Amino acid sequence: MRWHQKNIEDVLEHLQASSSGLSHEEAQKRLEVYGPNELIEKKKKTPLAMFLDQFKDFMILVLIAAAVISGFIGELSDTIAIVVIVVLNAAIGFIQEYRAEKAMAALKKMAAPSATVMRNGLPETISAGQLVPGDIVILDAGRIVPADMRVLESARLKIEEAALTGESIAVEKHTHALQDELLPLGDRKNMVYKGTFATFGRGTGIVTATGMNTELGRIAAMLQEEEEVKTPLQKRLASFGQKLAIAVLAICAIVFGLGVLRGEPPMLMFLTAISLAVAAIPEALPAVITISLALGAKKLIKQNALIRKLPAVETLGSVTYICSDKTGTLTLNKMTVEEIFIHNKIVKSEKLKVKSEETEEERRLKPAATLPLNSQLLTLFTALALSNDAQTDASGNVIGDPTEIALFNIADRNGFNV
Repeated sequence: MRWHQKNIEDVLEHLQASSSGLSHEEAQKRLEVYGPNELIEKKKKTPLAMFLDQFKDFMILVLIAAAVISGFIGELSDTIAIVVIVVLNAAIGFIQEYRAEKAMAALKKMAAPSATVMRNGLPETISAGQLVPGDIVILDAGRIVPADMRVLESARLKIEEAALTGESIAVEKHTHALQDELLPLGDRKNMVYKGTFATFGRGTGIVTATGMNTELGRIAAMLQEEEEVKTPLQKRLASFGQKLAIAVLAICAIVFGLGVLRGEPPMLMFLTAISLAVAAIPEALPAVITISLALGAKKLIKQNALIRKLPAVETLGSVTYICSDKTGTLTLNKMTVEEIFIHNKIVKSEKLKVKSEETEEERRLKPAATLPLNSQLLTLFTALALSNDAQTDASGNVIGDPTEIALFNIADRNGFNV
């Protein structure tokens, strides 16, 4: 459904809803039909399965075979050495992947935990998972958008959509129908999408899609269906392992055949060929590669770069050019007030000292031109604190438009907390 092409009346009619919201009974019926507003994940790998996955590499399988053969011919020291190397290799890979999975699980908690909706004509706060198509949701600065919605009302509502579009600048939303059928998400300015968040203004929207039917849900589905692609290093190691195995088997067969032709006992030649095969396999290669990659991953972690799979370190190292947007990607998308121009003067923010002996009423009655610098700063900071949609969340972080956050912080630092 191209919701961005429909006008508000058509959207309400199609979803059998009204601006006063759904009734509790109707919402419950729709919840049973559409299911909860949650992203469905495929079954996660258990830690045991994650550990066993480390043994799927071809070179590791060759080493395991070498360890078995070494034990069979009585070379216990070789068997123990190979087993230690294989287990060490698996342990390093498992630890890296397990830590990355835990970090990613923490990121998933960023989804909106609650939403303010109209039910039976009254605003009500409910779990975001209980939203259904047709619900009327109230949005304001600092809120995460809990579902895909068509905008019904917008009072300078701006939405940060970087999670879907990569564009760090917040988009101002409106209510008008758009004509182009194939507009990209970033240009659908009468729609808001699950996982994005409001940075400025206020508005309301009607839920058009929930759960896996949202744009975020489609991305989640694609990520889960995507097959794992081997890195260049993995491909080269697999190719090397196969060529090595073929070469070793061929040489062993030639040695065995020539020995038997010379009249040597077959059993002796068989053990000789097996010993030659074990000697030819570079047992330490997987361990050396794994330790090298682990050291690379450790350096990247110090720079706040999370590597999920160890071989990805090599892939990243093979990159020549990275073409990237700057704002909010390479930079923090964060602003700070450095100077204030007031009373025909430029004042450095760190040198500000705001205090006043006058009451607010006395300052209000004076013309602005006659106010001393300190009184003008008091008026300015009062305005910065009050005429501001930036908010402090439960963790103490200030959220909202970057410009408003900068103004909020300078006021707060000087004792003007809303």
